[in-house]
Amino acid sequence: MRFRDRTDAGRQLADLLTEYGAHSPLVLGLPRGGIPVAYEVARKLGAPLDVWVVRKVGAPGQPELGLGAVAEGGALFLDREMMRSLGFSETEVMQTAERESQEVMARIARYRGPHPAPDIAGRTVILVDDGVATGGTVRAAIRALRTRRPRGIVLAVPVGAVESLDSLRPEVDDLVCVHPAGFMSSVGEYYDDFRQTSDEEVQAVLARMRKQQGPESAMNAGDAWWV
Repeated sequence: MRFRDRTDAGRQLADLLTEYGAHSPLVLGLPRGGIPVAYEVARKLGAPLDVWVVRKVGAPGQPELGLGAVAEGGALFLDREMMRSLGFSETEVMQTAERESQEVMARIARYRGPHPAPDIAGRTVILVDDGVATGGTVRAAIRALRTRRPRGIVLAVPVGAVESLDSLRPEVDDLVCVHPAGFMSSVGEYYDDFRQTSDEEVQAVLARMRKQQGPESAMNAGDAWWV
């Protein structure tokens, strides 16, 4: 199964989430690629949209090799078994994690601007990404969200590696995936168009959703953070 692009993937994913429209959910996208997908979900459900920022923690000297992730809210996930097998010390990796934590803060400011973080306590949160390969960044995001006491967390992705999805399932209240893949070398192989989403596109999508919702509808939904 392939998706034309993230918009197509988001619309197909949204069709599987319609039952949550009655729960007054908050949709959070993982930037950058998860935002166009999350936009379609939020639009279909008539729900507010925001970002939840996560950064991969790469191996020292090999940034493309993910050893974990750090998320907004301070949650850190490290694959210590992989660290040991590759000979990386915790001290080395934590230095990288600290740098990524600073980048998380910078991106929060870049994406939200003057708008405060959403109030998650007591809300049904639908966490959206464009796909799950290893699941490290998603796991860090989920654990950070749990500390904010949501009513429930739904992980929603267009495509994901079955093994990774199975490992994430116990950490969420529901998991929705259009296409669970038995074997996955990369998320991009399931998209015809998987070009990188820019910071400017993330900002534009969030601004578009705020404009569509409007201050009055946001207030009626209990989402004063939109104003």
